[in-house]
Amino acid sequence: MGTYSNTRRSFIEKLGKGVALSTITLSGPSSFATNLIAKRTGKPKPIRIGVIGAENSHTKGFGKLFNIDKKFPGVEIKYVWGETEEFAKEAMKHGGIPNMVRDPKEMMGKIDALIVDHRDGKYHLAAAIPFVKAGVPTFVDKPFSTNLQEAKQFLAMAREVGTPVTSYSSIAQSYETDNIKSKVDKIGEINQIVRIGPYDINSIYGGAFFYGAHMIQPLTNIFGEDVAKVRVTKNGKGKNGAHLVFGNGMLASLIFSTKKYEWRTFVETDQGLTEMIPDVLTKDVSKADKDMVDMFKTGKEPRSHQSILNGIAILAALQKSTDSNQWEEVEKITI
Repeated sequence: MGTYSNTRRSFIEKLGKGVALSTITLSGPSSFATNLIAKRTGKPKPIRIGVIGAENSHTKGFGKLFNIDKKFPGVEIKYVWGETEEFAKEAMKHGGIPNMVRDPKEMMGKIDALIVDHRDGKYHLAAAIPFVKAGVPTFVDKPFSTNLQEAKQFLAMAREVGTPVTSYSSIAQSYETDNIKSKVDKIGEINQIVRIGPYDINSIYGGAFFYGAHMIQPLTNIFGEDVAKVRVTKNGKGKNGAHLVFGNGMLASLIFSTKKYEWRTFVETDQGLTEMIPDVLTKDVSKADKDMVDMFKTGKEPRSHQSILNGIAILAALQKSTDSNQWEEVEKITI
């Protein structure tokens, strides 16, 4: 990698100096987001997006979505900050992003919305704090955070200043998952669930948190968020899984696949084991992307803060179980 003055670590340290989440000084509700929404009368105002993080392939994908394919006319990524200069330039090249900044704060006052997209979720919230405090609507890629307490404090701050914030798995926030839920709602009593999908609990990018949202959030969207306890079972490299016990006694068995990149869900009822297959046609624009843009335009959050925290609490319990090899209770969150 080439030289780059503001590495991820130095950026986070600079932001964190004197602004620890537990000691944030709130300046009161910002008018930035309010003005953004209020001005949306008549002809829609163009939305300029900044992105923090370019190590993920997602940033290139967002650039292609907005700047090249123009799936949302009037919405464009204008700036990107990369963990390295090479990452930023790759995102610019493949995503049609016109500007690179060497310090994310250079985007302040120049953007109407922010996407935070590090590979490791532990960097997400510190990067977002200055922008959320300034009233910039913010989408945080999954995982929202790898620290439950940090997530609680951040969302409390966002509510206090009145800035819309969201985060979700694109697998969960989808027309397909919604369709499966509508089918499950008609089934009646379900005894057990089996879910298969890629999930590396030993990932260097946050362990159980990395890719965990893709496994867990579809389950909670479909079957509810009342997960009481979890246990991870490890049986060597590529042979791992977990169990989730819901508050009503329903059991979900998770198979962490390594052979194929796909997610599949089965339910056991009185009729036997049935795979839940969506029967909706793939749309030109995903629900995940549409919901994000709608939030940028209207300020309406597509997922509750309670739901975001419930998801982080389940992932935190899975990480704890990965380390302990024991059943771990899921912390109950109340906002």
